[in-house]
Amino acid sequence: QVQLVESGGGLVQAGDSHRLSCAASGHTFSSYAMGWFRQAPGKEREFVAAISRSASSTYYADSVKGRFTISRDNGKNTVYLQMNTLRPEDTAVYYCAAGDRTYYSAPYYQSAGQYNYWGQGTQVTVSS
Repeated sequence: QVQLVESGGGLVQAGDSHRLSCAASGHTFSSYAMGWFRQAPGKEREFVAAISRSASSTYYADSVKGRFTISRDNGKNTVYLQMNTLRPEDTAVYYCAAGDRTYYSAPYYQSAGQYNYWGQGTQVTVSS
């Protein structure tokens, strides 16, 4: 069982940078692939970024590629999402997710169904 707690959400200006954190409980954090998803009002939850267990591979949605960076610190049981050049369309509830499945390629990391555990979400609002 893994419990995930996101933090760092808030109100920011367009063009600003901001970092989200997700702290995981348990002693097996390094055995989980980690992902960030987001859900805007009236829209479906969508993939944002993912990172492999060893941090050797990262994956991004086209909409955030070049602006967002996912990273993890297995010693601190924490995954981060650094968000730069934020846009109003980045406004959403951001969810952290952990998965212990087998991830063969990018589509597996990008699928919400491949993650076992989810955080409660943190709101990010980007004003123009």
